[in-house]
Amino acid sequence: MQFLILNNGIKMPILGFGTYQIPPEETKQAVLDAIDVGYRLIDTAQFYKNEKEVGEAIKECGVDREELFITTKVWINNYGYENCLDSIKESLEKLGLDYIDLVLIHQPFSDYYGAYSALEDLYEAGIIKAIGVSNFYPDRLTDICLFNRRIIPQINQVEVNPFNGQYAAQANMEKNGVQMQAWAPFGQGRHGMFENETLKKIGEKNGGRTPAQVILRWLVERSIVVLAKSTHKERMAENIDIFDFALDEEDMMEIMNLDNGETLFFNHQNPEVVERFEDIS
Repeated sequence: MQFLILNNGIKMPILGFGTYQIPPEETKQAVLDAIDVGYRLIDTAQFYKNEKEVGEAIKECGVDREELFITTKVWINNYGYENCLDSIKESLEKLGLDYIDLVLIHQPFSDYYGAYSALEDLYEAGIIKAIGVSNFYPDRLTDICLFNRRIIPQINQVEVNPFNGQYAAQANMEKNGVQMQAWAPFGQGRHGMFENETLKKIGEKNGGRTPAQVILRWLVERSIVVLAKSTHKERMAENIDIFDFALDEEDMMEIMNLDNGETLFFNHQNPEVVERFEDIS
């Protein structure tokens, strides 16, 4: 496993296991399997409704707590200073932990300034080891870095995949000293991601690698922390098996040429999208 050093000196695995859309009844075993094949970064969120099951897996996995890097995220209905403090206390109880390695503000709406201020206080108290944001576009990230913080975010977790490469956003994060983290690296298979001829060709060139392995390696070589999700142990093992090959400059350019600069899911700057988040808060 490779690691990156965040702007506060914390070491973070570059490849992690995501638990979004894994039902609670399947989460514990999935996390146990992921840890067993080598994952040490486990990503959950209040919105995923599976923090408790992630915590059960952490307790039973047999790996020292200090070797694990656990992330959760604060949902919109827990924004504001006091609400955020209360929600983190609840997340700690569900996870069964004394501290959380990373906590993110999940969406760039509502009173995320108040919530971020609460994260800063918990960070200074040692209850959270790193803090950050998720789905913050360059303008909002720059805003919170310059005007609304004591502590610059360590992470911004955003959608990154070959069709939405986020190159300009990564440059903005690097300018602000914020580490990029990728969700949905496979785009949930949209646009024929796993059947893409370019990705298949690059995989064949590099020893018969799958398109999924090519995508993960592409992100690692861009120094982007990436989350991969599967409920199948053999696929988990396949996804983590990306540290014994490298893409050359031609490979990287071919994948870059797949980028069309558009989200495969939803645009957080679209007013209709913002309205939808009110319904699920």
